[in-house]
Order: sequence, then structure tokens, then C-alpha cells
Amino acid sequence: MSSLLVVDVGNTNIVLGIYRDDVLVNSWRMATARERTADEYGSMAKLLIGDALDDSIEGAIVSSVVPPLNSAMSWMIGKYFGIQPLFVEPGVKTGIGIHVDNPQEVGADRIVNCVAAHAAYGGPLIIVDFGTATTFDCITADGKFIGGVIMPGLRTASDELVRKTAKLPATELTPPTRAIGRRTEDCIRAGVLWGTADAVDGLVRRIKAEWPSKTEPIVVATGGLAGLVAPLCKEIESVHPDLTLIGLRIAAAALGLKW
Repeated sequence: MSSLLVVDVGNTNIVLGIYRDDVLVNSWRMATARERTADEYGSMAKLLIGDALDDSIEGAIVSSVVPPLNSAMSWMIGKYFGIQPLFVEPGVKTGIGIHVDNPQEVGADRIVNCVAAHAAYGGPLIIVDFGTATTFDCITADGKFIGGVIMPGLRTASDELVRKTAKLPATELTPPTRAIGRRTEDCIRAGVLWGTADAVDGLVRRIKAEWPSKTEPIVVATGGLAGLVAPLCKEIESVHPDLTLIGLRIAAAALGLKW
């Protein structure tokens, strides 16, 4: 049985997934490091996938928001998996209309999130992706991306807070039990996590107030940190951690890849 390799290259992590038909067999994460060579990425990918891949890869598709790594990803997939990957980029027809002032600026990860969410939930939709940045993507009922919001991501804000302050310690981001912290670590957790949750709820309400139709959008969360923040939010209705990988699979089928 043949498989599809899906790769999402983010600023913090690279996520690899293997599909057989429409089933995500497994997925793996590795840290994004621009100084790594294509061979280093290839050997890591092979090690991570290991025995999960007992058949041949017939197709590969990549979304990337780190352009300097695109050539390394293309070369790595060609050498180690024996196939030339397709990249989701401006101009590639995924079924989602990009109705913004400059479509070239929209990240590939946001596009494939929209593809997957619209297929799963219909529309209208607000997709909140908790990654290096927290993004809000707005999709109409008929599958048009009409813009959104970008704010600093949870770990980005937390790491910058610790880096710029002499006495605040690095703190594990576990859900706070109360807003008033009695220890420094609790104060940081409450500020970062409740602050992010309240910012997300506030921005979703502002987006809904500007929505171009009377139908209220469904709010879906995704991304590596969605499971941590979404339970603290009042506006998020559903969590779907594999949205990007699902969108890559749907885009691959729409673009004619066979596996």
C-alpha cells in the first residue's frame, strides 16, 4: 500500500505525517533549525518515521512559512523518500479563495488550515492557530478567506518576558488554578495563560462584531498549544490539533497527487 507524506514547516517545529488513503497513520515533530543540512533533516525524518513506513511514498506535499528551508526540504524528500514534493504556495489552487489585499502574504499553513476546517465544519469559521504566532483566520460560508489577526504566540510571549527580565524565572506553562499568584511562577502562568485566553476571547468577539454576514461563525482551535489554551477560552467551540496535516492531505487530492 502506498502513502502520502505531508510536511508542515513552521518557525518552531516541523511536523511530518504519513497518510494511507484518508487515514493519518502517525505524525512526528522535530525542532526547526535553519542551520541543519538537508541530510540532517533526512536522517532525522527517517529515524522518526522508522517502522511506521512499511510501504512506498507515492506523493509528498509541503506547507512552509520558513522560505530558507524550502530547498532543503525539497532536496531531502527527493533523496530520502524518492519523490519530488509539491509546495502549497500562492497561486496553487486549493479550493479556498484568498480575498485579501495581497494574497502573496498569506502563509501556507493558514491556507491549509482553512482547507481542512471548511471541509470539516463548513462555514463561516474563525480558525485560531496556537503556534509561534497565534493567528485568527476568517472563512466565509462559501469558502473565502477574508483576512484575520496575528498576535504573538503563547511561548513567544513567555520566552520574551523571561529573556528581557533579570529576575523572572523560566516557568513551565501549566494551567493556572487562580488569577492571583502567590509565587512568581504562578504569577507568570496566570499572566501568560489567562492573558492569552482573554486576548483570544476578546479578539474573537471583535471579529464577530465585524463579520460580513448575519450567521455567527464557528470558532475552531488548532496548533501545538491549542490543548493548553483552548480550555481556558470561552469563545472556542472545538479543538482540532491535526488541522494543518488534514488540510495538506485534502490539498494534495485537490491538486491531483496520487497515493
